[in-house]
Amino acid sequence: MPSRRLSRGRLHRLLDDVNYLHVIDRAEQQLAKLLGLILMVVMLAATAQLVWQVGWALTVPSTPWLGEKLNRVLGDLLNLLIALEVLQNITSYLRRHVVQIELVLLTAMTAVARKVIVLPAGAESKPQLLAGLGVAVLALAAAYWLVRSLTLRKPPARTGPAIRIREPRR
Repeated sequence: MPSRRLSRGRLHRLLDDVNYLHVIDRAEQQLAKLLGLILMVVMLAATAQLVWQVGWALTVPSTPWLGEKLNRVLGDLLNLLIALEVLQNITSYLRRHVVQIELVLLTAMTAVARKVIVLPAGAESKPQLLAGLGVAVLALAAAYWLVRSLTLRKPPARTGPAIRIREPRR
């Protein structure tokens, strides 16, 4: 009966760079799938909650849709859009095995745009907040432009998982 203990040669093959990278790639893929599944559950629950809140507010004729209520609904919709973009980032990673920095930057720009769109009344009296959001928008736009212009010239080098090479059996 073969021993279950790892022999020194078998352990060496297991820890070989290519095999090790294959194990890491598989673990990353499984983790990305789990995160995508969790995000889908959260998005479905948030969508159901938003539909319920809007549906309930529609049954009350005196619901004030302009002002704070509209800001809240827009904020919730934009949160769902951001979550959808994060899900696209995850599925893109699973398809191409690379993190697409362009998608990450677009998601960040959407998050900053959400913050600008749902600014509460009186935010115009906070110049540091407005300046900070402006700098964030400019920095993200510049980063997106830079990444986009570089990737048009030269595509990313890593386009797939590590290839597992099996040694012939002896």
